[in-house]
Amino acid sequence: MPQPKHRKIAVLGYRSVGKSSLTIQFVEGQFVDSYDPTIENTFNKLVSVNGQDFNLQLVDTAGQDEYSIFPQSHSMDIHGYVLVYSVTSMKSFEVVQVLHDKLLDMVGKIQVPTVLVGNKKDLHMERVIKPEEGKKLADSWGAAFMESSAKENQTAVEVFKRIILEMEKADGNAPSEEKKCAVM
Repeated sequence: MPQPKHRKIAVLGYRSVGKSSLTIQFVEGQFVDSYDPTIENTFNKLVSVNGQDFNLQLVDTAGQDEYSIFPQSHSMDIHGYVLVYSVTSMKSFEVVQVLHDKLLDMVGKIQVPTVLVGNKKDLHMERVIKPEEGKKLADSWGAAFMESSAKENQTAVEVFKRIILEMEKADGNAPSEEKKCAVM
């Protein structure tokens, strides 16, 4: 059995979009209904994707806004990013775009392994951002896109499995079904 790969993931987004709820749902399998603003928390979890174990360190960050100075700690030794907005908040959708720009400026790359997450998809009546809008934004970044509900464990797990696949792809370790070879 190969050694677990250590991967550090930062979860970023506007305040009260569900960053902590998504992270805690993935790590502990429970939905936290109360809102308590996060300063910063770090969680660890061992997961297996495509037969490879990953020792994940998840950095659940404080809510950012368009005026926040992007903390350098959110760009150092981070392998992948989960950028979260709420499908019920246009402001959070705008802020996530600013955060992505600041992130690229800070790391000095044109692309980093990223999953854009439209959270709170269970709040149908309050939705203001269509799935197509999130998908279009993610495509423009070369990022993966998913909608989720932190209330539903399955989507939380899928979000973090997806960022692992994006990190692996960036490392040149695409899953075997994507590896194609042509001999000329």
